[in-house]
Amino acid sequence: MLRKIWRTIRRLSGDDAYERYRAHYRTVHPDEPELSRKAFFKREQERKWNGVRRCC
Repeated sequence: MLRKIWRTIRRLSGDDAYERYRAHYRTVHPDEPELSRKAFFKREQERKWNGVRRCC
């Protein structure tokens, strides 16, 4: 039970994003190389913070 709660907390906080990315990538893109952990988080930060993020 505690393990299930911990997994839920990690998923909601985004702490398991890299593990989920790797699992998805292995099934959908098996022939392509995966990003390293560092490259993955850099890409996600750029995606999240680049561009206009306001209404006006």
